[in-house]
Parts: sequence; structure tokens; C-alpha cells
Amino acid sequence: MPDPLSDLRDHLAPVEDLKAAAAVLAWDQETYMPDGGAEARAQQLSTLQSMAHERFASDETGTLLDRAADAVETDDPLDDDAALVRVTRRDYDRAARVPSSLVAELSAATSRAKQAWKQARTEDDFSLFAPHLETLVDLSVEKAEAIGYDDEPYDALLEEFEPGLSTAEVASTFEALREDLVPLVDAIADAPQLDDEVLRRSYPQPKQKAFGERVLDDLGYDFDRGRQDVSAHPFTTSFSPGDVRITTRYDESYLPSAFFSMIHEGGHALYEQGIDPGLARTPLADGASLGVHESQARLWENHVGRSRPFWRHYFPKLQDTFPEALDDVGLDTFYRAVNRVEPSLIRVEADEVTYNLHVMLRFELERGLIDGSVAVNDLPTLWNEAMDDSLGVVPDTDADGVLQDVHWSMGSFGYFPTYTLGTLTAAQLMEAIEDDVPGLHDRIADGQFGPLLDWLRTRVHRHGQKLEAPDLLARVTGEALSAEPWLRYANDKFGALYDLT
Repeated sequence: MPDPLSDLRDHLAPVEDLKAAAAVLAWDQETYMPDGGAEARAQQLSTLQSMAHERFASDETGTLLDRAADAVETDDPLDDDAALVRVTRRDYDRAARVPSSLVAELSAATSRAKQAWKQARTEDDFSLFAPHLETLVDLSVEKAEAIGYDDEPYDALLEEFEPGLSTAEVASTFEALREDLVPLVDAIADAPQLDDEVLRRSYPQPKQKAFGERVLDDLGYDFDRGRQDVSAHPFTTSFSPGDVRITTRYDESYLPSAFFSMIHEGGHALYEQGIDPGLARTPLADGASLGVHESQARLWENHVGRSRPFWRHYFPKLQDTFPEALDDVGLDTFYRAVNRVEPSLIRVEADEVTYNLHVMLRFELERGLIDGSVAVNDLPTLWNEAMDDSLGVVPDTDADGVLQDVHWSMGSFGYFPTYTLGTLTAAQLMEAIEDDVPGLHDRIADGQFGPLLDWLRTRVHRHGQKLEAPDLLARVTGEALSAEPWLRYANDKFGALYDLT
């Protein structure tokens, strides 16, 4: 007798296989592919992604969904079958509105744009990237119009990364955060500055790699199901829960660049490795949203990796790894150095406090790109003006300014807000974890990360995409997303570090 749910799973599995195969090619493009392969890779990715889209957006998927919906006997949001039908229906309704030809065109344009972005950043020449970005903006607006939206085209693009969240809601959350964030930044700027000279000594790359991967292993990242490589911009990619890869980039004269990107990407990878294997080859085998995904990276990077208990455990080991650089340095000096707050040019290397100002800047600019109020050729000037207004620093080069992030070359409009949404979510989750896990910080100081990872695996990771972000956060913390937990955390931590009243 036919089983509608099994039929649906069998139909969806090849779609996920095609997407995974495309992801492998995209990972290779960022890590090992020679520059000469760019044009062929653009066509290969276009073929795979359009094939996946055509199969998923087909009438057959709609028919199978209707049959499976009739067979689901529960409304439990965590039931595998009910969640599969609900999430697949949501994604199908969206995908069916986008022509396969547009998917193929976007894929090819993105692949070419990424190569152009690399060259433009290397040569500090925005003009090499600008025409590709104009193409991606036009195609993204076309995609938004095909999908439809309530208030503005950015809503349709944001929905891809944060289901159920509107642009207006993001803007409101950011304004609430900014109201108390700016006074904190100003208060820190008026206080005596922390010295981070120790971070700018000589740290050879091979030793950075060995130490960082040792820490990743301790945190729970399974190298039997993953690996780390080098790329122009750090990222995480998952082909299945059994193959989750991360990348970093090294600076031998600035230790935090690689180390904290390793912890950040490791947080993403722990999430992917913790998804229930039974969800593999279905749309459920993904994070609840990119904001939730980012919360995992920010939690491990900042609440753990920049904490005093963490360095009580690891600083002696870091001294053993880099004796020439750290023999004359104490724990307190190092802890203060890695938590220095100073407006800076590069988002991925920004401190915890000013980081969100970088995100807000990008959100406002890309929202303008999509609604037509910002022209691509004006971006370098607008970027520098916004950096001056928000952070009081202006880049000397576009490579350190408008070209520093890879996201626009990927056509990922709607992605940037998830970084701050994830930062806020991480703080809210951490308050719940501290209530639930006795002696958490003492365990971290002893190098015991299992209790923290187990809590996250049970309440967040294993569910994959069964719950949307607001539902997941409410279930785990009992509250809707708020800036207040992060503001409490930031004021307590940096108030102590900078002796603020």
C-alpha cells in the first residue's frame, strides 16, 4: 500500500543530493579551485541548482505534499512527519513562484561575481566588481517580485534566511538595540583603553592551526565528520551531518584573526553536526534560521571563547605554544586584550560591542540597494560616510571597506541582519543555559564543554529546521527575542573591564 510520507521523502532526497553536490563545488571554488576554472564552475553550479529547483518546484511535489498532509495525524511541531510537511510546504510555495530560468541565471551570476569580488578585493578596485553586483541586485529584485511581499521587496529576500520575520521588525529591533548600544560605546571611548599589543606579536601560522584545531576538538567538533581549510573569507558548509567543513584565514601578526574565526565557524559546524541524522536528505536538515545559526557561532566565540574561565584553562597552553610571544604576559593582561573595544574597519575582527554597528550599516545599505534608493556605484562613498558616522573610522581602501565581505557577491541580500539577530539570540540562550547548568563557568574553566554542548544539542541542534526561530526561542527561553539579555551581558562584562560606573 502506498505510503504518502515515504513517497514524499523519496521525492525530496534527490533534491537535497543535488543541493549538496552544488555545495561541494562551491566549497571547492572557495578553497582549491584554480582561477581558470571560474567560468566552467559557474555553468556547473547553474546546472545543478536549476535541476534541484525544477524538481522541488514541480507539480509532483505539490501533489505529494497534499497526499502527505492528509496522512499526518498530529499537530506536534516536533513530530518528524508533521514538521516535514509543514516546512516543505512553506519552502515549496515560495520556490514554485520563482522560474527555473531565474534560478539558473542567479547561480551563474553569483559564481562569476564571487571570482570578480576576489580579484577586486585583491587589487583594491571596486569597479571590477560593480557590474557583477548590479546584475545580482537586478536579479534579486526580480526574484523578490516573483515571490511577492507585503511591504517592500527586501521582505521577500529576508524571508529566505529568517522565515516569518519582516524588514520592519528587524529595523525596530535594531533601533531598540542602538538606543542603549551607542551610549555604551561612547562610555567605553571615554575610559582608559585596554592594551592589546600582546595580540600583535609573531604567531606562526602552523602553530596557530595546531592550537586552534586542538581547541575545536575539545569543544566537540568532530574531525571525522569535518575538516578545516583556508579561504578568503571564513565560512562553514554542510553537505550532510556527516560532512561539515569550516574555513579560516590567518594573520601571523594578529592572533585573534584566525583563532576567533575558528571558534565562530566551529559553532556553526557544531550545530550542523548535531542535527538528528534521521532528518538527512530532507529540508529539515538545516538550522531553524540563519539568526539561530549565527547564535551558535556567537555563543561559542564570545560567551565562551572570550570569557575569563575559557582562558583560565587555555592560556597556559597558549603560552606553551607561543613561548616567545607570551612568556612575559599574564592571564589578566591577555583576557583584557582579547576583549578590547575599539571601533575598527573589519567586521569579522570587530569587538563584541561595536560589531553590531557594522551589521546595522550593511543592513541599511543593502535594503537601499533592493528598494532602489542606493546605487551600486555610490556604495564606496556611502560606505565610508556610514563608517564615519557609526564608528568614527574611515577605510583608506575599498578592500578594507565596501569589498571586505563576500556576501553581496553571493547574492545573499537579507543575510546581514542575521548576524545581530544571532548575537541577541546567543545572549538570551546563554541566560537560560546558566540557569539550567550548575557551575557552568567552573566547568568551562576546567575544559569541560560537554554539559554546554549537550544542552544545545538537546534543545536546539537536533531539531534542525522543525521549529522557526521565534518558536524555538520561546520554547527554550520562555521569551520572545529581545535586546535586553545582550545589553545586560555587555554592560556587566565591559562595565567591569573598563571600570564604568
